[in-house]
Amino acid sequence: MVRHHFAPDAMYGLFLIGFFAIFSTTISKNPVLPLFSQALGAGDAVIGLIAAISPLAGILFSFPVGVLSDHLGKRRLLIASGAIFLSAPLLYLFITDPLWLIPVRFFHGMATAILGPVIAAMIAVRFPGKKGEVLGQYSSATLIGRTLAPLVGGAILSFFVFYPGFIPYRMVYLAAAIAAVPVVALILLYREETPGPLKVLPFSAFWRSFVTFFTNRRLRATALVDMATYFAFGAFETFLPLVLLSRGMGAYQTGVLFAAQTLIIAASKPSFGRIADRVDKRVQIVIGLLVLGVSVAAIPFAPGFSEFLLISSFLALGMSLSTVATSAYVADVAEDEQMGASMGALSSIMDIGHSAGPLVTGIIVAGGGFGPGFFASFLLAAAVCGFFALSVRDPAPQGSA
Repeated sequence: MVRHHFAPDAMYGLFLIGFFAIFSTTISKNPVLPLFSQALGAGDAVIGLIAAISPLAGILFSFPVGVLSDHLGKRRLLIASGAIFLSAPLLYLFITDPLWLIPVRFFHGMATAILGPVIAAMIAVRFPGKKGEVLGQYSSATLIGRTLAPLVGGAILSFFVFYPGFIPYRMVYLAAAIAAVPVVALILLYREETPGPLKVLPFSAFWRSFVTFFTNRRLRATALVDMATYFAFGAFETFLPLVLLSRGMGAYQTGVLFAAQTLIIAASKPSFGRIADRVDKRVQIVIGLLVLGVSVAAIPFAPGFSEFLLISSFLALGMSLSTVATSAYVADVAEDEQMGASMGALSSIMDIGHSAGPLVTGIIVAGGGFGPGFFASFLLAAAVCGFFALSVRDPAPQGSA
């Protein structure tokens, strides 16, 4: 097995990369992106397109990037990711037409599309005995970055609010570029003892990895779990503010719910990761997805803010319980030489669910209201739980229990 190392410390190097990378990409998006788009003259439809284009990069690139990392080595892909994290925020500084935000956002989205599956594969190979715990800790580090970024971005916008033109927005993107410097520095410290030869991969290599993943019923079923999880989460984060508004609650209460949810996920993932390393991951996955599904279905029936907070907390626990176990279970099932491709496929399907959730739920809500809209997420979660249980019912691979 190829051994990897970070200086000065493998785990903390990974966590710092995740923290700064996600902080940089999130501060470029929330809350500055819609405000900057509007200031440039974009209408609602263009603003929506700009917001949707970045996840598309994850759907399209996560799997091919995973395959490339298996064949060419992880370091080259990480360097490419770091270069995008550093250069993309600088491109926003020169934009004067909102339509240019579309290709820039797609380019920026490629950074996380590369980083996520490559680091997940590295963790699975580098820490085989405690991959669930380390995956959970890495996810918590990224969530801390994701939580702090809007606060810092909002503070920068407020500080420069009286400066003319686009200066407040450009200061935020300059901060995003500065935050990406540690990402590049830490990535350059990473070494591979035996990197793969630099070559052009034939289409057959990608097709072989695709077939290997999707013909394995355990990998396929686990990917569907992440799809259903993020379908429900996408519906939740999109339509919960509208439910609260219909009950007379404002942006402050919405912010409290989302902040509490993020903190619960960040705090619980390392512990749930340790549990996943010690118990049957399949049971943890099913319990987590069911808790998530029931929580989403209960949203329209909450009578007040306290109940919304309780539901949001259970939803966070279910999501944390399931997602940390799915990555660890895929690492159990996948072969080392297919680890990047497997993590990439998992990430792509997750992004598909995350994008489809608001779209499908919006159609149902428009026709039948919030109750049927959120209940659709529960039905999908329950169906996927049944499919997953049937697909992985045979003895688990070594190390999964």
